[in-house]
Amino acid sequence: MGETRNLARDARQAVREGAEGLARRRRERLAEMVAYARARSPYYRELYEALPDGVDDPALLPVTDKASLMDRFDDWVTDREVTRERVEAFVADPALVGQRFLDRYLVVTTSGTSGRRGLFVQDDRGMAIGTALGMRASGGLTARDAIRTLARAGRTAIVTAPGGHFATVAGPARIRLERPWLGRIMRVFSINQPMADLVGELNRYNPASVAGFVGTLTLLAAEQEAGRLRIRPAVIVPGGETLRPEVRERLAAAFQAKVRAAYAATECGFLSYGCTDGWYHVNSDWAVLEPVDADHRRVPPGELSHTVLISNLANRVQPILRYDLGDSVLQRPDPCPCGSPLPAIRVQGRAAELLTFPADHGEQVGISPMAFGAALDVLGLEQFQIVQTAPATLRVRLRPAPGTDTDRAWRTAHDKITCLLAEHKAADVTVERAEEPPERSPGGKFRRIIPLAQP
Repeated sequence: MGETRNLARDARQAVREGAEGLARRRRERLAEMVAYARARSPYYRELYEALPDGVDDPALLPVTDKASLMDRFDDWVTDREVTRERVEAFVADPALVGQRFLDRYLVVTTSGTSGRRGLFVQDDRGMAIGTALGMRASGGLTARDAIRTLARAGRTAIVTAPGGHFATVAGPARIRLERPWLGRIMRVFSINQPMADLVGELNRYNPASVAGFVGTLTLLAAEQEAGRLRIRPAVIVPGGETLRPEVRERLAAAFQAKVRAAYAATECGFLSYGCTDGWYHVNSDWAVLEPVDADHRRVPPGELSHTVLISNLANRVQPILRYDLGDSVLQRPDPCPCGSPLPAIRVQGRAAELLTFPADHGEQVGISPMAFGAALDVLGLEQFQIVQTAPATLRVRLRPAPGTDTDRAWRTAHDKITCLLAEHKAADVTVERAEEPPERSPGGKFRRIIPLAQP
C-alpha cells in the first residue's frame, strides 16, 4: 500500500502542476518505456532498430495492434518465463481466475468481440498505478455521497459476465484472495441470469456503487424506474460502451446518484475517467492517447478521428506502445468546464448496443452482446458471429477449428443461445444456422455480435 500511496500523491501533484507537469511526466515515462522495451523485448528491439536513442515523441514510433502483438507474443513480453503456451494453459482453467500467474502476475483476457482474443499480463506495479489513478478520479464526493457510501458500508456491485479471466472478474477476484477485508465489500453479479434474479440480488446487497456496461445499467435503470429495483447507490460507474448524454441523464435520475463513467480497455484499464460535464479525461501522465486518421496521422482537437492509438506507460511486462485501439474519438479543443487540466475526449466508436427481442405481453427484453460472447465460448470454435437479422431472428455464423465436428459444434452453440434467450424470457426467437462463414465489416473490422441495424 505504501507504493500506491506514493503513486497517488504524485498523481495529485501532477494535476496541480497542470499541463506542463503532466506533459513532463508523460515524456519521461514514454522515453523510459521505449528504452525498457528495446532492452527486454525481442519484438520491440527488432521493430525499433532504426529509431534514435531517447525517443519521447510517440509519433516516431511504428503502430502496433492486437493481431501483431498476439502473433509475436513470446517475443513481445519482457519476461522470458511468460510464454503464450503457459498463459493459454492458465486461462483455460476457470478455477485460476484472479490467482497469481508465475506467482507474480495477474492475467486478464479480452472477450474477443473484435475477432481476436487478447491475453494480457499485469504486474503489481502496473496495478498499483491503476489504483492510484482511480483514487485521483474518485475525489470530489459530496457529503451526501459520503453518507450514502458509509450507510452501505462501501459495498461495490460489479455487473458483468462471469466465468472468464475478464478484467472485471479477475481484478475483483484477486482482491478477494489477497485483501479479504476489501473483497468482502466487492461482489460480481452475473448478467447471464434472468433480470428478476439480478434485481433481487442487488436489492438484497444494497450497494454503495454499481459498475457495469452501459446497456446493462440502462436495463437496471428501467427496473429502478418501475420500482422493482430499489437501491440508492452514491455512484454509478458505466463503461465498455459509448455513454450518450441522454443515457447519462437517465442513469443519474433513476438512481439519484453521481455518474462516473470510464473509457478504458483491457490494454489500459486506467486510460480515462469521466467528469461531471460528460467528458472523459485521459490520464495523460501515465497514458498517451492519439486521435489519428486512417493513415495514422494525428487529427487536430475538435475533429473526429478514424481511430485512436494508445500507449500504456505502466505495463512493463507487455509494453503497449502506439497500439491501434480501433475507436473513433474527438478531443476537446478548449479547457473542460470542470477545470481538469487532463485532456478531454468524447468517444463515438464504442456503441456495443443491446440486442433487443420481443417478450410476452408486447414487451421487449434487452441482452448485452457480452452475454452472447460469454455463452459461445464453445470448445472447437475458431471464430463465430451472431447477426440479428430481424427483431426475432438470429443468424449464427461458425468457423470451427480444424478437426472439429461441425454439426456437434453447431448443436452446442444453438443450445447455449437458446438457453440464454429463455433465461431472459425472450419470446419465439429463431436461431438459424448460416452457410456463410463469419464476415468482416466493409471497414475491415470484425464484430462477433451484430445487433439489428436501426432504421
